[in-house]
Amino acid sequence: MAKIKPGKNASKKDVIAQKAAALFKSKGFSSASMRELAEAVGVEAPSLYNHIGSKSELLQGICFKVANAFTLYLDATENNTDNHATRLEHIIRFHIRMMLDHFDEVYVANHEWKHLKEPYLSNFLIQRRGYEKRIISLMEGGISAGKFKLTNPYVAVLTILSAVRGLEFWQQHKKNISSQVLEDDMVNHLLNGIIK
Repeated sequence: MAKIKPGKNASKKDVIAQKAAALFKSKGFSSASMRELAEAVGVEAPSLYNHIGSKSELLQGICFKVANAFTLYLDATENNTDNHATRLEHIIRFHIRMMLDHFDEVYVANHEWKHLKEPYLSNFLIQRRGYEKRIISLMEGGISAGKFKLTNPYVAVLTILSAVRGLEFWQQHKKNISSQVLEDDMVNHLLNGIIK
């Protein structure tokens, strides 16, 4: 019987979670089966249960791993002494890098969270709303400090987050653009616009 091989910097459980994220992204959480996950990992389905409790536990782990990564980065950004524009740039760049480097996990957290069971569903939504409010607060501070144009902070944050989420389309069609050019151009457009 095959064994789960841990990755270079990943435990067996991490390997299972990564394969689960790819499966949930391609098939959707509801349609994905543990048998398919076992095939993707290269083991018998019962062997998975030596490392995980359930499919729901996997979804929970993926969603909160992503949510916690964003929250921890925002914590660090809020605590530094950079001006509002630099802090917002760092946050945008982090969002872009997460979309490029951890696409499957971020996709699942963005689309499949609705399948979380309580109390995890409520906790995830509270964390997500709190995160958005903190970025809106950063935008409000930048407006008050005269660093940003006078605009509705909610609309500005919604536009930024939606634009970065739009990288889902780039991931599907992979144009001949390096990830660094993509990141730099997106940051430039989001912070400076495209009008000369």
